[in-house]
Amino acid sequence: MAEFLVIVESPAKAKTIERYLGKKYKVKASMGHVRDLPRSQMGVDTENNYDPKYITIRGKGPVLKELKTAAKKAKKVYLAADPDREGEAIAWHLAHSLNVDIQSDCRVVFNEITKDAIKESFKHPRPINQDLVDAQQARRVLDRLVGYNISPLLWKKIKKGLSAGRVQSVAVRLIIDREKEINAFEPEEYWTIEGDFLKGKQGFQANFYGIGKDKKQLQSKEDVDQVLKQLKGKDFNVTNVTKRERKRNPAPPFTTSSLQQEAARKLNFRAKKTMMLAQQLYEGIELGKEGTVGLITYMRTDSTRISDTAKNESNSYIVSTFGQEYASSSPKGGKKNAAAQDAHEAIRPTSALREPSSLKQHLSRDQLRLYKLIWERFIASQMSPAVMDTMSVDLMNGDVLFRATGSKVKFPGFMKLYVEGTDDAEEEKENYLPDLKEGDVVKNQNIDPKQHFTQPPPRYTEARLVKTLEELGIGRPSTYAPTLDTIQKRGYVALDNKRFIPTELGEIVLEMITEFFPDIINVEFTAKMENDLDAVEDGKVNWVQIIDSFYREFEKDLRIAEKEMEEVEIKDEPAGEDCENCGSPMVFKMGRYGKFMACSNFPDCRNTKPIVKDIGVKCPNCKEGNIVERKSKKRRIFYGCDQFPKCEFISWDKPVNRPCPKCSGLLVEKKLKKGVQVQCIQCDYKEEAQK
Repeated sequence: MAEFLVIVESPAKAKTIERYLGKKYKVKASMGHVRDLPRSQMGVDTENNYDPKYITIRGKGPVLKELKTAAKKAKKVYLAADPDREGEAIAWHLAHSLNVDIQSDCRVVFNEITKDAIKESFKHPRPINQDLVDAQQARRVLDRLVGYNISPLLWKKIKKGLSAGRVQSVAVRLIIDREKEINAFEPEEYWTIEGDFLKGKQGFQANFYGIGKDKKQLQSKEDVDQVLKQLKGKDFNVTNVTKRERKRNPAPPFTTSSLQQEAARKLNFRAKKTMMLAQQLYEGIELGKEGTVGLITYMRTDSTRISDTAKNESNSYIVSTFGQEYASSSPKGGKKNAAAQDAHEAIRPTSALREPSSLKQHLSRDQLRLYKLIWERFIASQMSPAVMDTMSVDLMNGDVLFRATGSKVKFPGFMKLYVEGTDDAEEEKENYLPDLKEGDVVKNQNIDPKQHFTQPPPRYTEARLVKTLEELGIGRPSTYAPTLDTIQKRGYVALDNKRFIPTELGEIVLEMITEFFPDIINVEFTAKMENDLDAVEDGKVNWVQIIDSFYREFEKDLRIAEKEMEEVEIKDEPAGEDCENCGSPMVFKMGRYGKFMACSNFPDCRNTKPIVKDIGVKCPNCKEGNIVERKSKKRRIFYGCDQFPKCEFISWDKPVNRPCPKCSGLLVEKKLKKGVQVQCIQCDYKEEAQK
């Protein structure tokens, strides 16, 4: 019989750890928290030091009963929840429920689920860290005081089902403020002049820079004409050549935030999906004869620190695989963010030697893609910098100055394996220039003036919003994914072409919160609260003081809001057509998956219809219907016949309103990395891709 009981959160983790510890240990799962504040009431005594009232979570009774029985039989109980505030709180609640002394050496933490890490962690058990527990408890109480006081007000004044929270309200504010910037933006005209040049038989491109040595902005067609008038003939003299060698350093290993951003850019994963897959990789995957193995370190972290063991192992791998010149002369542990808790390492593979290709048969497609991203980022972070040869050339025709810049990779370094993605700009490309020197004469082949207009700031993608929240100090690694999920479920924002747009409901709710609870949506105030919670974790301040200093002012705002907040009636927007069932006008409604059409005679008539957009193309299948744009439940756009279900034509690619010149079949727009390419669905006809 097992002498020791180990309690973790999930069955997957329990299975992995039990195999490592041996027969003397029985490992069971608590399935997350076993106690929490009640759903039906506030559960916080504001008159008695904000004492939280914890109850057993509904449905957890049988789990708790099983754990109590096992604990009574065990010589010792170890609590091995995740190594963060949340995990410490779960361990604390379990200790209270199972009568385990929190001052005893009952807490075991590990950053990775590997045999060596698990065995080492059980050599160093410790008491439960009350400061960590208090920090989590303070956040929970704070969010309960905000949510359970403001939400009922919003239900009463606006509509049921709404909620408010510290982090989610700031996230909605950022999205709405960005939309206001976009709407207020006035584009400004500017021009560029591109020139095609020839040195011998080699062509290259240069752009207008200025007059003489001074840079000149081209703001109108008149400015361009003045420059063109000054050009004499097609000969340009090379007046200056600057060559430099530049080093480019690799990105550090992943934190939770940077992993979510890069997975969005490169894999098109939502933050929620990224965290779900990372959890699976962390808890353990069945690898045939190896058994269940944790493939990555703990995925909720804001530190880029890595262990010496990981540095040495990755260095050995790099030398043996790529060569000594690719190994960094001083293996990097990454820079520590000033706001980082630095509780544990960056996200990295548990073994640098476990290449993604060796796991193909054991992982799902998405698990493998995420693991490959994490593995490549980590290995690349320990590789040598890339060396770039850069060249800048000035070309003069009279007083008109054109400038050409180019670069090429002299030594790829880390870029041989991995290059970090970007939100907006294209990845750096090599631009070869001929071997030019001062005094050379080059021929101009073509001058191409181009008109441009300045663009408004872009809407937030999930990746960009996570990055902004992190930079502002709002929320912590574990909060980003649930925050983005909540603001969409509440209908405050919607995703359009993978970018957040605010809804009317979101704007109304934010306006109310801004008027009556300005601190809740104040970026600086919310960031300060996060720092205060960190101070609780560090044992520098009592959690009750933090809550009390907030609640005294908040309570005053609450009393004013209850008296002065006016009811808002959100009128349904007419859809411009009548219900085919009862003849009443159809209206637009906001549902879980975005807007849809519903009968205004609800609940007597429950007719609903998706919103469709006619794209002006006849259905190639039935020849009668029109192709319309629709959205799937996951908000992915597709195209189908408006005669569905009579006609079942469907296409994920947008049809084009002209026939294929080769076979008269349907042309569609295919999205490729290099742009949009028009292709025929019936033959091999393709057109050149357009950006």
